[in-house]
Amino acid sequence: MFKDPQHIKQLRIFKKKSNRVEKPSKIQSLQKIKQPTMSQNLNQVPAKKGFSKNYWTVILMEFFERGSYYGVMSVLSVYLVLSTTEGGLGFSKESVGVIKSTITPLLYFLPILSGAIADRYGYRKTLFFAFAVMSTGYFLTSQMTSYTPVFLSLIFMAVGAGFFKPIISGTIARETNESNSSLGFGIYYWSINMGAFLVPLLLIPYLKSFSWTYIFLMAGFGTGWLLLVNFFIYKEPARPKTGKSVGQVLADAVLVLKDYRFILMIIIYSGFWILYFQMFDSVLWFLKEKIDTTPVNGAINSMLSLFIDKPNWHFDAEHVTVVNALTIICLQLVISKIVNKFKALPTMIFGIGLGTMGIAMLAISSNVWVFIFGLFIFSLGEMTAHPKFISYVGLIAPPDKKALYLGYSFLYGVIGSGVGGILGATLYVSLVEKQNNGFAFWGIFVLIGIATMIGLLLFNKFLAPRKS
Repeated sequence: MFKDPQHIKQLRIFKKKSNRVEKPSKIQSLQKIKQPTMSQNLNQVPAKKGFSKNYWTVILMEFFERGSYYGVMSVLSVYLVLSTTEGGLGFSKESVGVIKSTITPLLYFLPILSGAIADRYGYRKTLFFAFAVMSTGYFLTSQMTSYTPVFLSLIFMAVGAGFFKPIISGTIARETNESNSSLGFGIYYWSINMGAFLVPLLLIPYLKSFSWTYIFLMAGFGTGWLLLVNFFIYKEPARPKTGKSVGQVLADAVLVLKDYRFILMIIIYSGFWILYFQMFDSVLWFLKEKIDTTPVNGAINSMLSLFIDKPNWHFDAEHVTVVNALTIICLQLVISKIVNKFKALPTMIFGIGLGTMGIAMLAISSNVWVFIFGLFIFSLGEMTAHPKFISYVGLIAPPDKKALYLGYSFLYGVIGSGVGGILGATLYVSLVEKQNNGFAFWGIFVLIGIATMIGLLLFNKFLAPRKS
């Protein structure tokens, strides 16, 4: 979920650069990767180390929005393919792959445009649009049962989420200063992880025991009530008087896309994120259809019986997201401290190797304990590799365009999710459903991980710009 505080060091560096109001474009450049350039907050006393009311308001917004989002995403692919007699919609896995390969890239691409729109027209107006469209998408999804209306409803959700994402990081950038920005962004990342951990753990099992549609209603209310928070509590932060137009942002995109070496590096790194996005699709299907969770259920219920009578907990699809989020909550600070001592590229490759090892565990065993340990190892790989990817982009980017290149490094998510959804669904049907060959299915993704590591080594040797 790349929601880690390792980025904070880079955020503080870029904050110093962005105090020059004549260069507001850097704000849009860094938003998507949660590294927004920090413009000087005119309403805040620099010596003050506490946080403003506006800061805590956006932390609240982030917790509820991310909790709603990850609550839905933790089970969406299961709900869409589940038979109608079981409460699902009965879509084919291939058609769900098309949905996921559409809505997730939107979430990664839209913030670069919505950041420019917010800087020009105001954060509050943009938040009103985001919450209205997002909550409408969730509510509509809860009521629709045929493919096209569900697809369109989820696009609504994705558009709203894409407009929401840069506003929060941009507000935090303006509501913090050099003395408290590290802690401020650390709390921000923890709010994301806590939402991704608590909602799937506590709410999703309870809601789906009544009806799967309650999950989408929960998300609709969870984001819809934030309209009131935005109207009554959130205040427009100080921002530069001028900002980039959408046209200028697109012109920057063309400039970056012309750099074939940078784009090639992004494409190579996207291989790892093809693996990552299986966590929301094929991993969930594999768990539901091929993994016997009885040993874990028995162990957990045995512990719960010390506190409650006749517990009936069972490990299910939503707990894949829980394992990932809990691992990050518990270990990210430790991992960040360790990897900070090592060079970017070797650490990236080591992290991708860990992630690939996690996927390999799914290939070699259908034991539920091995499955969970594989998720844990993959999460370690994710939080090891991604912060160093940000560092590596900074190293290979042209010195006068570092902020711009960092801003467009989010393209790994566009490519990884765009390819991963369709590829995972197609291979799953062909190899797992029709041939019952989980080893071959996961083996292909292991090969993608290995190819990613080799590709990065070759890129660094032959194509990476050399610093004098």
